[in-house]
Amino acid sequence: MTILGIDIGGTGIKGAPVDVQTGELVSPRYRLPTPEMAKPDDVAKVVVEIAKHFSWNGKIGCGFPAIIRNGVAFSAANVDESWIGTNIDSLLSEASGCTTRVINDADAAGLAEMRFGVGRDWQKGVVFLVTLGTGIGTAVFVNGHLLPNTEFGHIEIRGKDAERRASDAVRQRKDLSWAEWGERLNEYFQTMERLMWPDVVIIGGGASKDFDKFSPYIKMNCEVIPAQLLNLAGIVGAALAAE
Repeated sequence: MTILGIDIGGTGIKGAPVDVQTGELVSPRYRLPTPEMAKPDDVAKVVVEIAKHFSWNGKIGCGFPAIIRNGVAFSAANVDESWIGTNIDSLLSEASGCTTRVINDADAAGLAEMRFGVGRDWQKGVVFLVTLGTGIGTAVFVNGHLLPNTEFGHIEIRGKDAERRASDAVRQRKDLSWAEWGERLNEYFQTMERLMWPDVVIIGGGASKDFDKFSPYIKMNCEVIPAQLLNLAGIVGAALAAE
């Protein structure tokens, strides 16, 4: 079965048809910039444009940076607050003419890694997946089962949301060295370890391609490993959510 997976991010919206049996992209991904302010109708237009690019008329799965319950957004991270209370499933289904299911973006990345990536080897115990990009997204799996809508990128560290201190966007904006950013990440991960004691931490998102540059600064009592699917995890996981 092939499903169109779309990953809606703070700076870009990208999608591709995904073979949900293998996790492979059937066509090269297509990316468009996220509209300024990222309001619902504007983002819906971009989703429709991506669907048209692939001449798509089947199921669509979307990863979105918010708490999602039954297709409704209960938060708005790095997008306009008008998303809160919006039934995104209905909005995107009506706009595209395709049955669409929305899932938290980090949960989507986690689904992909647990089925097709490094998470395949960690089906027992607690897996803590963290996406480092515009913000900090998190997904938690217990014995292979997803605990949806965790928002541990928003725990408070030194009086601020963790992602306002340690996201990859902060690293770039403040021009932090890998050592400086690594120290911030280490503080975040050690705080999370005291709270949940995972068996493994998987680091994904855009920054995962530079894993070797910052990972030496992360000191934890468990394995810390890079995601295998890198920036494609959100697309693949979104498709899996609509499977």
